[in-house]
Amino acid sequence: MYAGQVLGFTQTQTMTLVFLVNIASAVGAFAFGYWQDRSGHKRALGVTLVGWIVMTVIAALATTQGVFWVAAVIAGLCMGSSQSAGRALAGLLAPPARLAEFFGLWTFATRLAAILGPVTYGLVTWVTAGNHRAAIVSTSLFFVIGLLLLRPVDVQRGAREALRLGGPP
Repeated sequence: MYAGQVLGFTQTQTMTLVFLVNIASAVGAFAFGYWQDRSGHKRALGVTLVGWIVMTVIAALATTQGVFWVAAVIAGLCMGSSQSAGRALAGLLAPPARLAEFFGLWTFATRLAAILGPVTYGLVTWVTAGNHRAAIVSTSLFFVIGLLLLRPVDVQRGAREALRLGGPP
């Protein structure tokens, strides 16, 4: 929608853009996993959230299709890497006997996010009489909030607690 209405992408260009985002997502998930193992789960997830913020700013400021293509590649890389980092962190913080519960909650949270982001985008577009730039910037607030919520997380303590609570419920 943004690419077509703000930057004049054709349907073919938009489909190509979606294809590119998915390829970048796969690359991000694969390559990022190795870096995440070395740098730590919290740092890795934090980097992906910063990447999402950067992407939304670039996309909102884009006045040419070329700049938007750059934002789209960043979005793809962040999509794959944030999903990878988030799942790994959830697994680390879950007591072994309660993995299904934790990943059920994880799935619920990701599906809720997949609803709230587009609904927020649509509402902001509607309230601002079609200002897609404001709408895309509004979605960056979710990433900023995520980064702020991640900050106080003590991963080592959480992992220790998960192991301590690891027996059957």
